[in-house]
Amino acid sequence: MNPQPSIDSVRRVLVVGSGTMGTQIAAVFALAGYDTTTSDLDPAALERSREEARRRLGRLAEKGRRTREEVEQTLARMAWTTDTSAAARTADFVLEAAVERLDVKRRLFAELDEAAPAHAILATNSSTIPSSLLVDATDRPDRVCNMHFFNPALVMACVEVVRGPQTSDATVETTLELARRIGKQPVRLNREVPGFVANRLLGALRDEALRLEEAGVASFEDIDVAARTALGHPMGPFELMDLVGIDVAYLIRMAAHEQTGDPDDLPHPSVTRLYEQGHHGRKSGRGWYEYAAG
Repeated sequence: MNPQPSIDSVRRVLVVGSGTMGTQIAAVFALAGYDTTTSDLDPAALERSREEARRRLGRLAEKGRRTREEVEQTLARMAWTTDTSAAARTADFVLEAAVERLDVKRRLFAELDEAAPAHAILATNSSTIPSSLLVDATDRPDRVCNMHFFNPALVMACVEVVRGPQTSDATVETTLELARRIGKQPVRLNREVPGFVANRLLGALRDEALRLEEAGVASFEDIDVAARTALGHPMGPFELMDLVGIDVAYLIRMAAHEQTGDPDDLPHPSVTRLYEQGHHGRKSGRGWYEYAAG
């Protein structure tokens, strides 16, 4: 009989992937008191992750949202490693936040399944690749799900918890409660649907914004102004693409097209052009907008 997870058994968390999202997600878990390890194959990426975690957590102290002591205690609960399998052996909950490529995620989930304790949940942060495409790479299909955070993960309250056809009730309830215990407001999805809930809503707005800009109805700057001043959004769709990353937007649409084969799911030509030019948004210094260095 397969061991069923429970929230009381979750003490150590492994986040696989040390990019912006992985780093912030790890910090969120550590802030909530969980011993958290971030793994990546690239030692340089891990060093950047360590510095980013210290910088972002330090900013919380500067703004008075956390004390300096809380920040130092949080950093003491965080570790970084290139040995994913070794970290998985002691993890009670694993969250994968690697690149949006199905082949990469399937290899990771096979490795994680081999190493992690039987009770551990294997979750993916992906918003486009559902867990049902990963479960047959493991021997624990009932303990696999999507746990999707939003950027910036240290700030955004929403976490989408998505069950696949084989995900157990215990896995769903444990993941929902874990989201609550780290200070998030979970949204339960009873079945998989491409893009889940929030990104489907955002995607409809983004696609219309791209059509309006392409048709010359308004500049991307003015479309962003309309979204902020008329709809009350904190930033416009083009600003949001730059924040999340043009490369991320591109790869998400490519992953969706890979699943559906629908040409309408391909990235918009404007996004493809920016991606191919290496203009990936804030991270590269240029996307729709240009950004000063540093």
